[in-house]
Amino acid sequence: MSKLDKNNKNIKNEQENGTEMPFGRDNYLWVIIGLAFLLIGFLLMIGGGSDNPDVFNEAIFNFRRLTLAPILVLIGFGIQIYAIMKKPRN
Repeated sequence: MSKLDKNNKNIKNEQENGTEMPFGRDNYLWVIIGLAFLLIGFLLMIGGGSDNPDVFNEAIFNFRRLTLAPILVLIGFGIQIYAIMKKPRN
């Protein structure tokens, strides 16, 4: 029996048993891309505090923390939703 025949037999068995994977390879790739955007966004939000509580640090109001990082986080969540909703190729 050839490798292709074995693969087709396994796919048919999975479909009959209802054990088919809910996501395909593309879905998992999109999930990883979305997680990368989320991680970068949250990392960009870190910092800006002051070691001394009596001194105010203006760095918490810069472009990176107030604009760029939240946009990256929202893009990451959008990619995650796309990855979940995308139909896998068979």
